[in-house]
Amino acid sequence: MDVHFRYSKKNSYSFAVLSPLLPDAGFSDIPLKGIMIYSFTTRQAEKIFMEVKNAGTDSIFIAGGPHPSGVPEETLEYFDYVVLGEGEETLPELVKVLQEGKDPEKVKGIAYRDSGTGKVVITPKRPYVNLDTYPCFNPEKLRAPIEISRGCPWGCRYCQTPRLFGKEIRHRSIDSILRNARYYNDLRFIASNAFAYGSDGVHPRFDKVEKLLSALHEIPDKKIFFGTFPSEVRPEFVTNESAELVRKYCANDSLSLGAQSGSDRILREIRRGHTVEDSILAVECCIEHEIVPAVDFIFGLPTETEEDQEKSLELVRWICGKGGTVRAHYLTPLPGTPYSSATPAEVSARVRSELGKLALGGKLTGYWEKYRKI
Repeated sequence: MDVHFRYSKKNSYSFAVLSPLLPDAGFSDIPLKGIMIYSFTTRQAEKIFMEVKNAGTDSIFIAGGPHPSGVPEETLEYFDYVVLGEGEETLPELVKVLQEGKDPEKVKGIAYRDSGTGKVVITPKRPYVNLDTYPCFNPEKLRAPIEISRGCPWGCRYCQTPRLFGKEIRHRSIDSILRNARYYNDLRFIASNAFAYGSDGVHPRFDKVEKLLSALHEIPDKKIFFGTFPSEVRPEFVTNESAELVRKYCANDSLSLGAQSGSDRILREIRRGHTVEDSILAVECCIEHEIVPAVDFIFGLPTETEEDQEKSLELVRWICGKGGTVRAHYLTPLPGTPYSSATPAEVSARVRSELGKLALGGKLTGYWEKYRKI
């Protein structure tokens, strides 16, 4: 039975990690006969569901990724199986079982519908993986930035990361990172907080960050981009010490910061774990070290008032005035999070207008209204 990943640019990072574990699997942009593997987020879900519903192929459809893991029951209205959370161990085992015609009930970490009762079966949870056991990508087929850490100890109410990958942060060893680094000239990394490398995610271990960066810096002809897309850093981890590490070892002249709100009330409400003052100090530290702060904000958080939005707008203006840039986001309630059923707050007309002016001036990107399908 042939196996294919349903590839798109938006799931390339996931499939880069999984493709080495199924080396005979192909890539396709349409459903094909055999076993079809999908990975997708909430924004892509409706389109994917319709594709599978109308596929007309003799296929076994497997779904994984953030949206299916958060709402397996909904996903199983269209798919045959859902891989819950991490897929490195679960997916190859499930594919092998299906190819051999065996019963999947003993595969840990999946959901499916019982053929007799039609009820959703969720098998026992699988332990989280050791990152060093698995490659970051398949260099012959599909590459991705190097994942250096996985998991997050913070419980932000809008975020799926700790729900999918656990609250205990895991790190890839320096030796493993160096092995993966040989495939790139420009080194970019995946982590929920790059400056948390080597730590528990709450208390920085900049000595371990420096050990990693210095080891990478010794490789000839490599440019290191650390703490920038597709990673970010938490504001309270931006200090003179961490900024100096960027200046000493890295090629990037910007840092991606997650401020999320200019209201301390909202930061407490979303359990962000830092304050507005932390964000201000992080921006000032960046400017002092000639690093451009690229700061993320979320608008439309459920209990956000117009006063809270005005405070965020004030902070956004201050950051732009300091020479930073801002990326605005409008809340998408994600399955499996405390905000999964929440109704996003409306952004006031005045705040929308002012954000639009900043965008026209080239200081702000993103969106600050309900996401519209294109």
